[in-house]
Amino acid sequence: MVRNGRKRSVKRRWKRKRCDLSSFEPYAFAAFLFSVQTFRSSVPPLNFSISFFFCVLHSSLITMSTFGAANTNPNKSFEVAQPPSDSISSLSFSPKANFLVATSWDNQVRCWEITRNGTVVSSTPKASISHDQPVLCSAWKDDGTTVFSGGCDKQVKMWPLTSGGQPMTVAMHDSPVKDLAWIPEMNLLATGSWDKTLKYWDTRQPNPVHTQQLSDRCYAITVKYPLMVVGTADRNLIVFNLQNPQTEYKRIVSPLKYQTRCVAAFPDQQGFLVGSIEGRVGVHHLDDAQQSKNFTFKCHRENNEIYSVNSLNFHPVHHTFATAGSDGAFNFWDKDSKQRLKAMQRCSQPIPCSAFNNDGSIFAYAVCYDWSKGAENHNPATAKNYIYLHLPQESEVKGKPRAGATGRK
Repeated sequence: MVRNGRKRSVKRRWKRKRCDLSSFEPYAFAAFLFSVQTFRSSVPPLNFSISFFFCVLHSSLITMSTFGAANTNPNKSFEVAQPPSDSISSLSFSPKANFLVATSWDNQVRCWEITRNGTVVSSTPKASISHDQPVLCSAWKDDGTTVFSGGCDKQVKMWPLTSGGQPMTVAMHDSPVKDLAWIPEMNLLATGSWDKTLKYWDTRQPNPVHTQQLSDRCYAITVKYPLMVVGTADRNLIVFNLQNPQTEYKRIVSPLKYQTRCVAAFPDQQGFLVGSIEGRVGVHHLDDAQQSKNFTFKCHRENNEIYSVNSLNFHPVHHTFATAGSDGAFNFWDKDSKQRLKAMQRCSQPIPCSAFNNDGSIFAYAVCYDWSKGAENHNPATAKNYIYLHLPQESEVKGKPRAGATGRK
């Protein structure tokens, strides 16, 4: 089964609360009974042990205490019609129009047209294509005509979406393709894989233009020409100057102690953000003279619970940024004044991915199970998948000086 072959994106590093029998709530006990009933209906009769009883009960309590009542849309965002039937792995907007693409674990790449009329947003499914296995990543060509997608079938497909053409395979790896990026200044596609390689492709040719060996599996790629940063499984952040793409410019050990989850290049190409599974973000400048400006900060934590930072997105106009995490929350931040601009309410499931549209007026985010706690904590009957559209207010995404400061430099 593909499900059993999934790599867990987040290690189990939660500090879980002790089970306090005196604080049982009715909904927690109901969740426990539902878990037992589901288990019993799916396997032959067994002799239930006391240890199994409390194992299931503890799992139910953790789930309920983590997310509270099951409200997938506490921020009253607009729901995208006909979402994927399995967990969503990536979201990407066209750079030219409000077309949204989502990839998912049901092997599909889907596209919606997003229409905004004042403060009302609607979505219309336009088209979809299939891969042979779950799809992990997506990117648009800069002219907004074509979508690239890669995943567990070890290939990248090029889909001429706006012309109605058929998808074709334009890149191959020896292991799943984890991330990719179109580089318009070079007219090349960069693909990163769990086979520990980064490859550059001219989509008109069957073989890669260049194959770059990485120190470990690729987990994330970000490009803002001429800057490209690749995050690998061994916590290295490999920096490339794309004016000399066959040579590493710099290799940096992540300032975060745990596994890298996402990276995002500064809009001015002077540095990057990195997010980890430990609920922390690092802000890193490349210029040695700017190292005093580097810092890390905690986020996506709730009391003793620590969650993965799954997505980092810079606002295309204000150059502030959004984080989204497995706690079901997304927040907006200003790195220059080192402050959070807006904290949104937590959804009842994790947010594995997110994206701004081309002018920053729409923020899309997925709400679904992220598989960080494995198949044993996934219930297909109750774990639905959603894509929501939030309309950021200027006060949420426009940078501002820290209270008490005289002004921004």
